Amino acid sequence: MPATALYAVVVLIWGSSWLGIKFQLGVVPVELSVAYRYMAAAAILWAYCFAARRKLGYGRRDHAFMAAQGFFLFYLNYELFYLAAGRLPSGLLAVAFSTIIVMNIFNGAVFFRHPVDRRIVLAAAAGIAGLVLLFWSEFAELELSGDASIGLALSLAATYCASLGNMLAVRHKMAGVPLVQSNTWGMTYGAGFAFLTALVMGVPLEFDARPLYVGSLIYLALFATVIGFSAYLTLVHRIGADRAAYVTVVFPLVALGLSTLFEGYEWTPPAVAGVALVLAGNLLVLRRRAPLHRQELVEP
Repeated sequence: MPATALYAVVVLIWGSSWLGIKFQLGVVPVELSVAYRYMAAAAILWAYCFAARRKLGYGRRDHAFMAAQGFFLFYLNYELFYLAAGRLPSGLLAVAFSTIIVMNIFNGAVFFRHPVDRRIVLAAAAGIAGLVLLFWSEFAELELSGDASIGLALSLAATYCASLGNMLAVRHKMAGVPLVQSNTWGMTYGAGFAFLTALVMGVPLEFDARPLYVGSLIYLALFATVIGFSAYLTLVHRIGADRAAYVTVVFPLVALGLSTLFEGYEWTPPAVAGVALVLAGNLLVLRRRAPLHRQELVEP
């Protein structure tokens, strides 16, 4: 699948997944909702690997890195964001997560000595500035005290965990671990960490059998997790973690469009200007065709 098609798939799926996450909150504790999601996603990938006869046996070193990815990307990232969601407006959460672009550039330079591309930095700055304008009213009304400051700290910590997961995906590719297998093991480990957290915290095993919860769980496990992460991490392999992360600036626009249709979001001049900035930065990233890193990242 072309990189532009993968880009569109990730943006549309992750842009709509915020509604699914909203339906997961309430009855079932956060730890269990995350565990159920990744248990289901891992089961789908295990079935695919067995059917396709994919290699699943790896050494201790590879398993250590896959467990680390499961911890940061498929567990702690979501645990922290679920906790932050009860303290901050959804728009500010989207803005916080968009900072993964800058975090990926920083982590890529630190862990892999990747050069920092000035055009990527400019595009990231334009995208983040655009999102600030899009959600300006929420910034204006936010008081950084109490739950709000805790929520902001949690969301930024969650974003950094996701960035570390991106770096581990790059490491898997460099080590020759295919994307599907690393995701299969990573999501398995992620589900295990979530269940272990629930056990240690003494959270009672609960499940919400209502169609809304079950339907959103299926959507999040199959589309947002299996398909979304596979498409996104394929982009990481092809064009680098910093450019791939720009989807996290664009998918809030999808969420905003859904909010306009279903929640009565009102557009303002700053919001229109914000959309223009995000799209301008997006075009700047997509027009850059030269490889960002020296090593070529090929299909898994």
